[in-house]
Amino acid sequence: MTESPVPTQIVVDGLVKRFGAFTAIDGVSFGVGRGEVMGFIGPNGAGKSTLIRILCGLLRPSAGRALVAGIDVAQDPEGVRRRIGYMSQRFSLYNDMSVLENLRFFGGVYGVPRSEMAARLEFAVEMAGLRGREDALVATLAGGWKQRLALGAAILHRPAVLFLDEPTSGVDPGSRRRFWELIHTLAQDGVSVLVSTHYMDEAEYCDRVALINHGRLIALGTPTQLKRHALGGELLSLEGERLGDAIGELKAAPGVLDVAMFGNALHALVDSAELRLPELLRRLGGAGCTKVRGRRIAPSLEDSFVRLVGTSASPSEVLP
Repeated sequence: MTESPVPTQIVVDGLVKRFGAFTAIDGVSFGVGRGEVMGFIGPNGAGKSTLIRILCGLLRPSAGRALVAGIDVAQDPEGVRRRIGYMSQRFSLYNDMSVLENLRFFGGVYGVPRSEMAARLEFAVEMAGLRGREDALVATLAGGWKQRLALGAAILHRPAVLFLDEPTSGVDPGSRRRFWELIHTLAQDGVSVLVSTHYMDEAEYCDRVALINHGRLIALGTPTQLKRHALGGELLSLEGERLGDAIGELKAAPGVLDVAMFGNALHALVDSAELRLPELLRRLGGAGCTKVRGRRIAPSLEDSFVRLVGTSASPSEVLP
């Protein structure tokens, strides 16, 4: 496991969460340093949201230990909740209240001192880009503005740790990019951020990425490390017509480790791109595919994700 920067704001050691006979989190361990952005990716139902809820003090772990901002989540969940910020795609702003009324409400919920309230409201409005629209009803705001307003509300109390559970689902790409700029600004100020996401391009923005599947941590490292070490071969992009009919043919070819559809193309993981490309192009042509062409490409984080989920590799198999 890659060492995280010190001081460590989140410590997870052998964490387990069971719901009856079902194990949702199975022996997960990692750390997140001060000012670090840690991304969590995984299929639906992999355990990402359950893990975040445990770290927020909303669920009690079945076994193992988790410390957030130095506080044991099992022993003092209320103390944890006072020191963190939390936001998800379902973060509840009140549509029938104005921007400023929402912020004042959440400032009260988070216990922002009255002497600091005005300055914190000013910060949140500025960060959300809502200067001049403080009295606008939240219902009238576009999705990107609502998202930034929700983030401002979640950090009014200056938390040391921020949890974001799929916060950008359903938001346009431009708004997502601006949202991530805000996340990195917070990290530069020392806030530790743990964010779960379905978007592979967002995972690229993280300092480190953890991949979770069936409740187990199966890969952990920087985006570059995961892309470099996860595949164990070289990657080919194969394009043409009727490619889906030839997947079985390609998987049976010598030197082919894996084949998967990526949009209109096939990505084939092979032991040697130079050696295998001519043979794969010949097989595609023989299978009735037309307009066939191929080239070696650099692996993306999505390629690594598909490979790791398919093989359920352990962290020791992925990183040096």
